Amino acid sequence: MQAWIQILLSSVSLFFLMFILIRLMGKRNIVRMTPFRFVSYIVAAVIAAVMSLNLIENLTFGFIALSVWVLFPIALDYLSLKSKWIHGMVNGKETVLIKHGKIMEENLLQTRLTAEELLRELRSKNAFNLADVEFAVMEDTGDINAFMKSHKKPVSSYDLGIKLAPLTEPQTVILDGNMLNESLSSLGFNREWLEIQLEAIGVSIDNVFIGQVDSSGDLYLDLFDDSIQKPQPKVKEMLYANFEKSQADLMTFALETKNEVARKMYSEHAKKLEQLMKKLKPYLLR
Repeated sequence: MQAWIQILLSSVSLFFLMFILIRLMGKRNIVRMTPFRFVSYIVAAVIAAVMSLNLIENLTFGFIALSVWVLFPIALDYLSLKSKWIHGMVNGKETVLIKHGKIMEENLLQTRLTAEELLRELRSKNAFNLADVEFAVMEDTGDINAFMKSHKKPVSSYDLGIKLAPLTEPQTVILDGNMLNESLSSLGFNREWLEIQLEAIGVSIDNVFIGQVDSSGDLYLDLFDDSIQKPQPKVKEMLYANFEKSQADLMTFALETKNEVARKMYSEHAKKLEQLMKKLKPYLLR
């Protein structure tokens, strides 16, 4: 057998073998990979490359070395799940760099991180002012996470006491002018509903690049022709405005009528409608 054919066959075989072995080693983001796991991948890849080029005369030795660098990390991962001590020994532990707004110089020296590098990492977390950072830690992957001081954190709806409706991921229902029936079915809609929405907007499906439906049922469209102006959906806003008008009318009727029974009825219904509006406001207004 010619040498190039032998190299081709061995390379293809090792390619599929490494594909299976890497899948067995588990999913890892290369940016957040621990140094030990990164070295394991590199060594396994180098051994496979050397074997595919037939630089190892005895392939048995190559498979033994490859097995060690693949099976040992898998075994250590399993043991790390069972033992906190082994997990700390293999993956390391997080290191506190800033505590109560003060830089821990000893820990900074331990991680071999300079002050300039620390500031650069904090800036990547949108922490440009060191005085705004309450706590910062270096994870076992080398990534640095920062916790801002309470008065520097963005205000959330929870802080304001405002209830919001739960959100789910939007579903793409149109892609490159093609309707995606599976996404429509997962939302509880059908083709007829989508066609009615497009007809109301006055857009042809052939001119839609991407169409998404959010958790509230609103349809967002991105068209091939950007010069076309799309009307924004205002169905929920109009519905809430009608509720407000009805509640205001009931209060007006209660003030203008001279009939005590009617005044009491109008007032009660106005209060009930007001309570209903408070419950519906997070779902109708954002």
